Amino acid sequence: MRGRRAEGGLRRREEAGGAHRYRMREKLVSIGDDYWIEDAAGERAFKVDGKALRVRNTLIIQSREGQDLYRIQERMLRIKDTMEIERGGGGTAATIKKALITPLRDRWTVSIPGGEDWDVQGNILDHEYHIEAGRRERVAEVSKKWFRVRDTYGVDVEPGHDDALILAVTAAIDQMSHD
Repeated sequence: MRGRRAEGGLRRREEAGGAHRYRMREKLVSIGDDYWIEDAAGERAFKVDGKALRVRNTLIIQSREGQDLYRIQERMLRIKDTMEIERGGGGTAATIKKALITPLRDRWTVSIPGGEDWDVQGNILDHEYHIEAGRRERVAEVSKKWFRVRDTYGVDVEPGHDDALILAVTAAIDQMSHD
């Protein structure tokens, strides 16, 4: 997926030379609600649609134009907490699993079919964590320290990664950790 434009909003920012920051709200949406994810400048970037009347919790990440990019669905009857993210056009984009044993801090694994798995570590409940591929490659950082608005946190996505997928992973982890 790296090095090529992928469906789902991969934004190249060579001209900016750095990460792209998004502003998200804690407890992103209630099922049945809609919410806009904004960039650091306050511009609407992605829409989160919380589908009502479903057996499983479902969130849909859409482009600004309303195109379905990713669908997040909770997997029922699993030993570990698990959510699956599907591509808007079908097929699994990622599977998120919470670690059973977390002695020092929260830990999650994001399995990417055909790609390198991501590790999510830090204080998930306080929105202070990072996402890494492999052992050292930073994919994104999530933090409350960039915004002074209550119940708001930021997601910095490193260049060359699919912004919408990372935001979908962040939304899924937020849903799983606050249920």
